[in-house]
Amino acid sequence: MPSRIPNLIAALAGGDASKRQSAAEELAQLGEEAAPAAVALVTACGADDEAREWIVAALESLGAPPQDAIEQLSKLAGNRTQDVAYWAVTLLGRAKAATAVTVLTGALANHPAIAVRQRSAWALGQIGPPAAAARSALEAAAAESDPRLASLAREALGRLGG
Repeated sequence: MPSRIPNLIAALAGGDASKRQSAAEELAQLGEEAAPAAVALVTACGADDEAREWIVAALESLGAPPQDAIEQLSKLAGNRTQDVAYWAVTLLGRAKAATAVTVLTGALANHPAIAVRQRSAWALGQIGPPAAAARSALEAAAAESDPRLASLAREALGRLGG
C-alpha cells in the first residue's frame, strides 16, 4: 500500500472540499493501488461537490476491494443514498463476496433505486454458485418490468448453476 493512502483517506473524510478533490484525484491516478481506500471512496461518493467526479473515477479503476473491506461494504450496500449503495454493491460483486449474498439479495429486492437493484443482480451473478440462496429473489427480478433488471437477473440465474 502506498504510504500516502492513509492521509488521502483522511482528506476524503475531511471538511475541506479542495483537499477532498485533490485526494480523490490522487486516488484515481493510483488505480488498483488505491484499493485500501475502497470504503472511504464509497462513503465519500455520496458527497455533492467537485470531488465526486474524481471519486467515481477512482472507484471505476479500483478493481476488487481488499477482503477486510467486505464487512463495511456490506453495511454500505443498504445505504439509501443511491451512489453509496451502487458502489458498495459493485465492489462486493468485483470481490465475488459470498459473505454478502444476503445483503445483495436484500438490495436486489428492496432498494428504492433501480440502478442499485440492477447492480445487485449483476453482483450476485459475479458470485455465481455460492449465491444460490438468492435464486428466488433473482427469479422475481427476472420477471420485473425493467428490461435491464430482468436481463441481469436472468444472466445471474444462469451463473448460479444447478
